[in-house]
Amino acid sequence: MDPADEQWWRGAAIYQIYVRSFADGDGDGTGDLAGVRARLPYLADLGVDALWFTPWYLSPLADGGYDVADYRAIDPAFGTLGEAEKLISEARELGLRTIVDIVPNHVSDRHPWFRAALAAGPGSPERELFHFRPGRGEHGELPPNGWPSEFPGAATWTRVPDGEWYLHLFTPQQPDLNWAHPAVHREHEDVLRFWFERGVAGVRIDSAALLAKDPELPDFVKGRDPHPYVDRDELHDIYRSWRAVADEYGAVFVGEVWLPDTERFTRYLRPDELHTAFNFDFMTRPWYAAELRESIDGTLTEHAMIGAPATWVLCNHDVTRTVTRYGRAESSFSFATKRFGTPTDLVLGTRRARAAALLSLALPGAVYLYQGEELGLPEVELPPERIQDPMHFRSGGLDPGRDGCRVPLPWAADEPHHGFGSVTEPWLPQPADWASYAADRQAADPGSTLALYRTALRIRRCEPGFGDGQLSWLDSRDDVLAFAREDGLVCVVNMAAEPIALPGHKALLLTSGPLDDEGRLPQDTAAWLRT
Repeated sequence: MDPADEQWWRGAAIYQIYVRSFADGDGDGTGDLAGVRARLPYLADLGVDALWFTPWYLSPLADGGYDVADYRAIDPAFGTLGEAEKLISEARELGLRTIVDIVPNHVSDRHPWFRAALAAGPGSPERELFHFRPGRGEHGELPPNGWPSEFPGAATWTRVPDGEWYLHLFTPQQPDLNWAHPAVHREHEDVLRFWFERGVAGVRIDSAALLAKDPELPDFVKGRDPHPYVDRDELHDIYRSWRAVADEYGAVFVGEVWLPDTERFTRYLRPDELHTAFNFDFMTRPWYAAELRESIDGTLTEHAMIGAPATWVLCNHDVTRTVTRYGRAESSFSFATKRFGTPTDLVLGTRRARAAALLSLALPGAVYLYQGEELGLPEVELPPERIQDPMHFRSGGLDPGRDGCRVPLPWAADEPHHGFGSVTEPWLPQPADWASYAADRQAADPGSTLALYRTALRIRRCEPGFGDGQLSWLDSRDDVLAFAREDGLVCVVNMAAEPIALPGHKALLLTSGPLDDEGRLPQDTAAWLRT
């Protein structure tokens, strides 16, 4: 990408790296920055424009690094701050921008602020940085309110020895910050500057709609507006202030904003707030043409109203991998319905995932790829005794958790631990068939999923009609998605039960699978054309 292009984020292809599972550079079983640096040429060859790193900061890893103890230090398991600076620089030399993760809703219970708050006691200034409250009941034995947890079934309050309770919408190891306190604002703006000054091009904001809380901390009543802690109007002043910081450096924001109301969602994308936000609606829809078209239309319409680019994502470090999800009878995604033993047809899922890749890469806006997606990796159902994700434990063991999409990547089919780099067993076990998905094996196969992604990303980068821009639907049957982009580019996705004839075209640029003997597009297959 052109390093001088200030609008790069509007149509970029961004690759998500979960460092712990990407590549191990020192052989200890955990992925690290050395492993990522060694694989930067692979990422450049893949054809992505930027790398988004999930939290790499100092953390006890109670929730996969989303419990941050120090934003200015790299966790020793991953490397050092100096290595992070080298990685940012080396990636930039290869044309890859860097996006880091910030988790502003909470910190780790090992964070100096929280340790000081516990030591200082009730009524202290240190406790004002968090949400400490006396309990209800005759002896304060009941939590201050009944807010539900982001981890279903879990508690949101923990009592400390002096009798007070503190709020945590996630785990007890992740105390929520009090965003009504000016010190919290100052600290996070300083953290933003710290990383922007080291060459980071953008920041992804975790749980971006949860920061502000009703100061009265009232009980949660479903349907009551405004919500006591989700999507409160005070949030927008926070992000306006952050935007001013980002603009000093020419940096960008992408928000993790889970909201069902698209009008409320797009408020975060006004010109003086966040640049982009994840489009989770598209990711959670089932593999039906009408559902996907509805999501595409709604997304593009709402974004067009404020001039913001859409974003498209098929999976990430929290959700079931695309190949597995699209091979199931219920191909939509919901955290509430995840269960062990759900059957899936991986042949069907792979065919649909390949078609979905061409669909998402052809849509207007930016696209996010989660590591291993380009290898067509399926979800791994881990034995319960190997699961580390707190979501599993807080569901009482019903939810298999998120570790199944975080299994260390297979790089080399014939090397120990499939080339992940570990001398010892990786932190999560790899399945026996992982060699068949290895990057080196796929690199030698022109029909592999890796080859499909490399070709698609190359075409997308070279064709100005892709990326940000306009989309117009073409006449087609209800179980087919067919749309035109600029410069005569067309994408067709066949979800019908039988093959369909392709529209007239000058060139067939790419297909997600072979055409049939009559040159028709088979079921669950996509094609890019030039008309």
